[in-house]
Parts: sequence; structure tokens; C-alpha cells
Amino acid sequence: MRENIEKTLITKEQLAAMVKELGKNISRDYKDKNLVLVGVMKGSLIFMADLLREITIPVEFGTITASSYGASTVSNGEVKIVNDVDVDIENKDILLVEDLIDTGHTLKFLQSFLSLRGPKTVKICVAFDKPSRREKYVKIDYKGLDIPDEFIVGYGLDFDEKYRNLSEVCVLKPEAYCK
Repeated sequence: MRENIEKTLITKEQLAAMVKELGKNISRDYKDKNLVLVGVMKGSLIFMADLLREITIPVEFGTITASSYGASTVSNGEVKIVNDVDVDIENKDILLVEDLIDTGHTLKFLQSFLSLRGPKTVKICVAFDKPSRREKYVKIDYKGLDIPDEFIVGYGLDFDEKYRNLSEVCVLKPEAYCK
């Protein structure tokens, strides 16, 4: 698997520090609120699990699965709900948790989609932001790290469902995805 990795972009230690800081800020901001994390599957699974362990207040969580990529490396801009949110979000403070914001299409759609369910708020937390690729404006309330416009894998991020299990964020060699 490592033969397709060009370089490590973010180490395990950097990831742990990022998640710890996000958890501290979320815990402070949602103190005395009814917080529900909604993870965007599959990519946010590892990030959300780590984030949950760093949040020090009562929290519920659920998942939603949406896709705008398929097996491609580029979003087609059309978001499809594959599995709907699996917890009641009415009258609760929702924090959408996503691994990466790229074009913004998916998060913009999901924020609007969940807002129709009657939550008090719907805010966004992302591990990684690729601002150079943004096509839709999305307010990011909690952001881990900005990343360059490179194809990254690991820490839940994949290419064709592979590499999610890498414990750091790595840049994939172009020849691995340009076949």
C-alpha cells in the first residue's frame, strides 16, 4: 500500500493535536446545549470517533451517507443521499462532521437538507479544508487544517475505498489514480 504514497502530509501527532483542539472548542461552545454530531460517511468515521473522545460534554451522534464522487477523483457536483441520518435531530444542535471540504457541494447540500428537519442549528466541522477548490460558499464553524490541492488519503480519506486505514494523511502518487 505504501508504494503508492508520495509523501506524508500530516503525521499522527499533528492529527491528535488538531482533534484535541477541536474537541476543546466544541465542548466549550456547546456547553449546556443538546449536541448531536452527524458524521458524513464513510470518510469522517475515524475523525468523528477521535473527535467524540475529545468532547467533554454529553453528546449524541449519528451518520449520514452522501456521495458526489463515486469512484472518481473529482466531484460531479450532484449530491446523492445513500443513507439518511439515523438519529432524531429535531430541536437539537447539529454539528455536521466531515473529513474534507473540497468544492463545497456536499456540505452545502447536507446543511440545507438537515435544516429541513427542524434542528435548532446546523453547523459544520471539517478535519481538512482545500480552499483552492471551493465552488460553493460554505461557512465552516470548526476547521482542523488547510491542505494544498493534492490528492490525499489516510485517516478515513480514500481513493476507490482504499487507504482509509492509514494512520496519517498522505499524498497519493498521481500514477495510482490516473490509470
